[in-house]
Amino acid sequence: MNSIIPLTGGIPQLIVNVIVIVVMLHVLLGGCAYGVMLERKLSAWMQDRVGPNRVGPKGLLQPIADGLKFIMKEEHTPHGADAVLFTLGPGLTIIPAMAAFVIIPWGGILDLGSLPSAITSFLGIGPSLVKVVGANLNVGVIYLIAVTSLGVYGVALGGWASNSKFSFLGGLRASAQMISYEIPMGLCLLCVILITGSLEPYAIITHQQQFSWNVVQQPLAAILFYTCMLAESNRAPFDLAEAESELVGGFHTEYSSMRFAMFFLAEYFHVITGSAFFALLFLGGWSVNPFGGLVPASWNWDLPLVGGIGLIILQMAIMLGKTAFMVSFTMAIRWTLPRFRFDQLMKLAWQGMIPVSILLLASAAVMTYYGITQYMWIATGGCLAIIWIAFPFMPRQENPNRRIPIIGSRFSPLPDERVVTASSHPIALNDAAIPDPRQGTMSIH
Repeated sequence: MNSIIPLTGGIPQLIVNVIVIVVMLHVLLGGCAYGVMLERKLSAWMQDRVGPNRVGPKGLLQPIADGLKFIMKEEHTPHGADAVLFTLGPGLTIIPAMAAFVIIPWGGILDLGSLPSAITSFLGIGPSLVKVVGANLNVGVIYLIAVTSLGVYGVALGGWASNSKFSFLGGLRASAQMISYEIPMGLCLLCVILITGSLEPYAIITHQQQFSWNVVQQPLAAILFYTCMLAESNRAPFDLAEAESELVGGFHTEYSSMRFAMFFLAEYFHVITGSAFFALLFLGGWSVNPFGGLVPASWNWDLPLVGGIGLIILQMAIMLGKTAFMVSFTMAIRWTLPRFRFDQLMKLAWQGMIPVSILLLASAAVMTYYGITQYMWIATGGCLAIIWIAFPFMPRQENPNRRIPIIGSRFSPLPDERVVTASSHPIALNDAAIPDPRQGTMSIH
């Protein structure tokens, strides 16, 4: 792309990079704070509740109150814990999350010549073309995957250093989960890279503008990648590293005050960065036409890549809107699906998602070899047909939820024992809407 549109680089690009990093870091930090409130409001709406509405108008100051609460709470280090590693764990979790977003292109290419002369003279720059991104890396996709993968070390370290069996089990679960779900995530990412032919984020977006969004061309890869993103972020239904139903609080059971807040903040940072990454890979970035080359030329229109500050603001608004939509969708999933059991989690990755992602990668390689990547949606349909045909012939695992006979129970009686499993209480036998009070005491709950 640089050979088609000559970029100035140098000092102007460095200044824009610094501005984008500073601005977007504060936007994402604010998004994390109000993302907590959004999740509480969204869960309240889904459960027919009100949600936080006491602090400030319509509860808009609730995130500030939560932050003050974390700051004022007592710091606690468990007896027998490694104090240095116990403090280092949250830092190793939040630093990769905050460093990963720099390769996300929030806008296209800005023509600095369109800015007011007072701004360009103040910055000491002349007319030039610069990319609206924190760091313009040719291997930006690989950088983001590598950096976000480091976050699991903080989780595992915090769980191990807490001197708690529950925390230790949570750290082990996080490690196993990372190893399992990074494989299908990487394979789905390779599908996009093969079709696009580049590791550069801008090239991935311009390819989708030219042809069509990858969610249209590769819907199955998009679903698998999004599922892996949930697992990598420890979001429900993949929050097995926390799992308060069996591990109290999982890896952060022993944490309190700002050290716990850093774990909490890192999770939401991962969710926002992962949503922006998904929008980059599969939703066309700032593109507004999902079908591109699949429609007639009169319908094949989209936002230009190069423009003034007005175009860049519009592109950033579209990119942030797609990210906010994916974040909200992630939160809705949390309050819709129950948590997996850990053996189901491993089975889903190794026996389901990894074979399917290998099949998708093979189909993408074939389409790329023959130069017909614009028909990748047909290959995806073929993969679905293969899965549908082969599924009945796959080996089956014995039902883990089968009922185990217990000698002496009413479902497994002893020989010559007569057991009545039907209810004999008159209330249970009465199908009236309002039971007769003469039948005796009944529950009012």
